[in-house]
Amino acid sequence: MRIIRTHIVAVAVAMASAAFAQDVREEIVRFAPGTSGTTIRETIKGDQSVRYSAQVRAGQTMKVQLDTGNASNYFNITAPGAAEALFIGSTQGNDASFVVPSTGDYVIDVYLMRNAARRGETARYALTIHVE
Repeated sequence: MRIIRTHIVAVAVAMASAAFAQDVREEIVRFAPGTSGTTIRETIKGDQSVRYSAQVRAGQTMKVQLDTGNASNYFNITAPGAAEALFIGSTQGNDASFVVPSTGDYVIDVYLMRNAARRGETARYALTIHVE
């Protein structure tokens, strides 16, 4: 009986995980020659999100701004190798500026909050990334 209960719990956990899975697209950010920034214009809908990866060196200043018409559209920034986000847009806003603590690929994850994602909302946004 214990084996059956364990199997049922494992299946339920797997189904719940699948229900909350996101449609994540990954992009590498490249600046045009002679520039130190770019603006990306995109649209996400529902549970879609985009993870932008930008190579940055320690000591540089990184500025990220999200312009959007959807109040549930945010971004997080995660440092290379970090388990938690360095910047959390839903609590800190849609503008980030900081001195980069370590060299590597910083991930900027653009997403809709769960309430908007469940309603299938769409967010058109402009993400400006500048490194100096």
